[in-house]
Amino acid sequence: MQLDYSKPLLMGVLNVTPDSFSDGGMYPSSKDAITRALEMVEQGADIIDIGGESTRPGAQRIDATEQKRRVLDVIAGLRKELADTIHISIDTTLSEVAAAALDSGATMLNDVSAGAEDEAMLNLAADKNVPICLMHMQGQPGTMQDNPSYEDVTREVADYLRKRSLHAENIGIKKENIILDPGIGFGKRTQHNLELLRNLENIVEIGYPVLLGTSRKRFMGELAREEDPRKRMPATCATTALGVVAGVKIFRVHDVWQNRQALDVTWGILNC
Repeated sequence: MQLDYSKPLLMGVLNVTPDSFSDGGMYPSSKDAITRALEMVEQGADIIDIGGESTRPGAQRIDATEQKRRVLDVIAGLRKELADTIHISIDTTLSEVAAAALDSGATMLNDVSAGAEDEAMLNLAADKNVPICLMHMQGQPGTMQDNPSYEDVTREVADYLRKRSLHAENIGIKKENIILDPGIGFGKRTQHNLELLRNLENIVEIGYPVLLGTSRKRFMGELAREEDPRKRMPATCATTALGVVAGVKIFRVHDVWQNRQALDVTWGILNC
């Protein structure tokens, strides 16, 4: 099942984790998680991104067995409820988790390590012929915000994503199945995030669909003087509108209907 990029897509975030930065522990059972996912689809999500390991700054690593325990029942139950046009993405860096998720009904891979942590992830995407998102991250989640530094963040992120995407193609992943994510907030200071957002066209120009994940992130809280991540929805909508103008194809968000409005209005203006 391929992604339809005729209009930008919304990816709803479903973290079945106890420690994610803004929604950890909110869905303690598979039933709760499935209910939330269906709500996001009703609000306009095209993709549901399910993760069993938090990648917030300072997060501890979760092994494959525990990740599978958290996500597989949710994926299987949700697949039974969803139309075939709605994708289920598994957010993991481990090919063992990704393979089990695909067997349970997932149709897309989201790897914050861009396949660098577990090379078998890229082979899996090639063998299964599924879309995979490759993200830039400096360092690892546990330490990535300790002291991130760049000479030219846009150029360095673009160069890294270009190399990883070409490597993925060489392994056998079809170009149309590769998605790039500049990794806003992953090993980046506020100024780095702002520069990447100002220069999103440079990432789009690499030639692959781009995913943008800014939802509720700390750098926007610094600008808006808002410490509560759940109150950063308007800021997220602003970056969604900016991304639509820049040519971004997928937006990963917690607040679906609000970002659906921002996306639809911006898209309507650009295509009137």
